[in-house]
Amino acid sequence: MKNNNDTAQTPKELLDELQTLVTEAEAMIAGSGTEHSSDAFDSLRSRFGAAQERFTDAYAGARKKVIAGAKYTDETIRANPYQSLAIAAGIGLLIGVLAGRRSQ
Repeated sequence: MKNNNDTAQTPKELLDELQTLVTEAEAMIAGSGTEHSSDAFDSLRSRFGAAQERFTDAYAGARKKVIAGAKYTDETIRANPYQSLAIAAGIGLLIGVLAGRRSQ
């Protein structure tokens, strides 16, 4: 079921789907176990597995983007150390001025 494009893809949709699964599982647990067929449990289990795969894929994609951004930032800072230092000092000064105004 990996890379299933017709299912929820955004983080909000994934969370909504997970909340639905949890609600259904709680409803099954609240009722007696004999009322629900094994097919319902199997369906719930397979839907959870599919959601777990999509979460894993989303995590892997986000992790790759963060690592790529960190590498790019590191390369840029190493290529322009003085400019990077000046920008960091300017941002620190700006934050200091803004924080000082709020405290007055």
